[in-house]
Amino acid sequence: MADLPIAAIDRLIRKAGAERVSEDAAEELSKILSEVAMDISKQAIELAQHAKRKTVTSEDIKLATKTMQ
Repeated sequence: MADLPIAAIDRLIRKAGAERVSEDAAEELSKILSEVAMDISKQAIELAQHAKRKTVTSEDIKLATKTMQ
């Protein structure tokens, strides 16, 4: 199961314009977003380690998302 709350994912989909959202749809998006977040996090950790830091910064996250595109 994904780490992101289904209710929060439901709100995101509705904010994007959906009138109704099935639980299956919210769960599937939650799984996908969790996987993407994990990939970005791993890349950001590598960037911080390369810079000889233990702390992951917002800049690491931003750079990680750019390198994944």
